[in-house]
Amino acid sequence: MPGFNKEEVVWTSRIRDAFGPVVELQDENGETTYYQVEKEFDVSGGSYAVLRPDVPGRTEEEPEILKVVTGADGELSLETIDDDDEWEDISELYDELTFSE
Repeated sequence: MPGFNKEEVVWTSRIRDAFGPVVELQDENGETTYYQVEKEFDVSGGSYAVLRPDVPGRTEEEPEILKVVTGADGELSLETIDDDDEWEDISELYDELTFSE
């Protein structure tokens, strides 16, 4: 998979519009963590959300980048990016977008 081009990025707010600025996610052990929705964007047919753990006083936490998936019923969900190449490309794109601002 080739890298993504930052000129193709379209900023969105579907997760924020649907769930608000803070989302609650459960891991495979049933542990709940709250995340601030930092950025959302579409690129090359995929939708992604950048979430930062909502821990008061700790802004140095690394963000999580998840794929935004629309189910058959139109409901939105967040999924881990399982494809290593896709994850690497999206991470590099996010770094480029973040550090070039």
